[in-house]
Amino acid sequence: MTSMKRRIFLKGSLATGVIGVAASAGLLTPRASLAAWSKEAFDAKDVNTALSGLFGSSDLAGSDKIKIKAPDIAENGAVVPVSVTTDISGAESIAIIAEKNTNPLTANFVLGPGTEGYVSTRIKMGKTSSVIAVVKAGGKLQHRQGSQGHYRRLWRLSPTRL
Repeated sequence: MTSMKRRIFLKGSLATGVIGVAASAGLLTPRASLAAWSKEAFDAKDVNTALSGLFGSSDLAGSDKIKIKAPDIAENGAVVPVSVTTDISGAESIAIIAEKNTNPLTANFVLGPGTEGYVSTRIKMGKTSSVIAVVKAGGKLQHRQGSQGHYRRLWRLSPTRL
């Protein structure tokens, strides 16, 4: 019984070692490229620089076909739920921007052809700010800005300090 467990362990160790050596030698590579992201856009310190780094332009047109759902007050700025829905046909991507964050671009989703224009995620907000959704469709950028106050710190007083 012990020798069977030992054999299984040795086979597993050998297989793991072989895969590790093959991966480090470059023999095993992913067929699809890993997620590409624009370092310049995500490191930008203001909205226009982030848009230019991501889309090559910061020219936006307003649209009522974009809907943002986010809480008016969030208890924890590290996990603010945000969802964006668009009825714009041929939407190629949806970006979410928190205007007053140190790095305003919080997320960018590239949509495949025929994909429904809906994304939902949780973003980090450093302080009270507007949330902006930018949709790229047909090479044009359209946006919708949510109201101010999507994040406010809520403090609770402890009973000992009352």
